[in-house]
Amino acid sequence: MRRSPVRSLAVLATLGALALTGCGTQTRASAGGEASVGSDRTIRAHQVMRLTTVHEETGMTLLEGPVFDENGDLLVVDVTAPEGKPKVMRVDVRKEKAHAFHTDGRGAYTSAQFSPYDGRLYLTDYAHGEIVSLAPGGGDPRTFFSGEVDGARMNPDDIAFDEEGNLYVSDSRSLSAGDAHARVVRIGRDGAKATVLAGGLASVNGISFDTDYQGLWISELTENRISYLRLDGEGGLASRHTAIRVDAGIAQTDSIAVDADGNLYQALHGRAAMAVYDKHGERLATVEVPAGARGLESATNVAITPGGTKAYMTVSGPAGGYLYTFDALAEGIRQSNGG
Repeated sequence: MRRSPVRSLAVLATLGALALTGCGTQTRASAGGEASVGSDRTIRAHQVMRLTTVHEETGMTLLEGPVFDENGDLLVVDVTAPEGKPKVMRVDVRKEKAHAFHTDGRGAYTSAQFSPYDGRLYLTDYAHGEIVSLAPGGGDPRTFFSGEVDGARMNPDDIAFDEEGNLYVSDSRSLSAGDAHARVVRIGRDGAKATVLAGGLASVNGISFDTDYQGLWISELTENRISYLRLDGEGGLASRHTAIRVDAGIAQTDSIAVDADGNLYQALHGRAAMAVYDKHGERLATVEVPAGARGLESATNVAITPGGTKAYMTVSGPAGGYLYTFDALAEGIRQSNGG
């Protein structure tokens, strides 16, 4: 049954408090210095700007889904923004100015990414189980996919596009420990056919292709692990295995981004930080906000400048929703721009 907008936002606020996630090309040295790469390396992120404050209507703010558009502006979603407040913002990171890009009275969007097929911006509506799209400049909202997949309605969290424009969606379905009913769903680029690529997952959240589109990295929030799904080249699954077990303490695995060297940036919900691994599972570094930053509880996602190493991380908590920047370990590609 379709929920009312007010009830949907209340549900999202509760889930967010527990576990839910959701351009310049210049580079600069990180404040962490030139320490050798290793598990003890800390990369200090620097504050760019505050984008949101806690919404009275929903009791929180939660930024997600940063993605650069073709003009070099950064688009960011606010998962719990109420009706009338920007649900998607456009940020000029050079001038440190933000403007409303899209709002509506219904959606609770957890990720954003541009399609390589039609160039539109695709958003996951977690509360209503839908994928919607907008024109590149905003406006012209369309429902791309809605309804059940194999008899069950989705809770779509993050998305990844293959090179042909087909969508791969992390369908969390449940945020309860021990409940392995989450899925990865593949939706054809025309939105007509949706199939379950992998099931029996534990609150799957982040999703990203590897550098050569041979497989998908996914994070399972309630198990704090990253799994690798090898694809068969025909839209199906060849194999699946646990790739990395994330030692995150009280934090949990959120969204994933992949840079040009194949490094994984694993966002942490419950800690304003990201863990960085290479494709073989070696911990390379931890990205953290300065120790003096108060009221920030989660780093949900990151976008790395396409062709550059300037990275922008979405961070949220009682202090509001912020953008932080740091130097990534390698250049940004499609797999580190949105989703």
